Amino acid sequence: MKNIFLIVLCFCSLTNSFSQEEVVEQEVDSLYKEDQFYVGVTYNLLIQRPKGVSQSGFSSGFHLGYIKDMPINVNRNLAIGMGLGLSSNSFNQNLLIDKDSNSDYTYTVLDDNETSYTKNKFTTYMIEVPMEFRWRTSTPTEYKFWRIYTGFKLGYVLANSSKFNGETTIKHSNISDFNKFQYGFTISAGYNTWNIHFYYALNTLFSKDAQLDNSSLDMHAVKIGLMLYLL
Repeated sequence: MKNIFLIVLCFCSLTNSFSQEEVVEQEVDSLYKEDQFYVGVTYNLLIQRPKGVSQSGFSSGFHLGYIKDMPINVNRNLAIGMGLGLSSNSFNQNLLIDKDSNSDYTYTVLDDNETSYTKNKFTTYMIEVPMEFRWRTSTPTEYKFWRIYTGFKLGYVLANSSKFNGETTIKHSNISDFNKFQYGFTISAGYNTWNIHFYYALNTLFSKDAQLDNSSLDMHAVKIGLMLYLL
């Protein structure tokens, strides 16, 4: 009787073990997708600045959006990503944007020795379409992995503004001299949640109509920061 009881007990234990393994196997998603939401913060730089133009303070960028992850191989560690997002980007610098008597925009480099001011910046608000080629070391059960996402980002400027605070306050919005379309190269790389993000603009922030000393303002934006990816 004792032997029969032991056999039954062993059988039940084995059955329970198999059942638990089956439950685990059922929970594995062989068609998983990764990193479909993103939130980021960047430090914004102006490159190819005209002589005398400089930046001061912290020029920040905030980014958020959704990217549809589309794996292209069996292991699902290679994928194409396409999405939609929003961003705001400020640039603190010494280039005053104002209007003349004809309501045309003017651009003047501020001399700190001649003009006292506490703030001078312009800001753009954009809707963006990121497109990425994605490599990662993920598996259906591994949620911490290495990644390198590189690609292209197209942005459309929904609104823009400039603000100068000195002896007087000068504000402008919807400045027509900004290029409506902004686009550039992107790369994000890192491990687990936080990743280094880099954006290099391939076109200028301003159109040819923006002139400083009879020369075009051919400044480009570079953004360096951190990107947080979520499922």
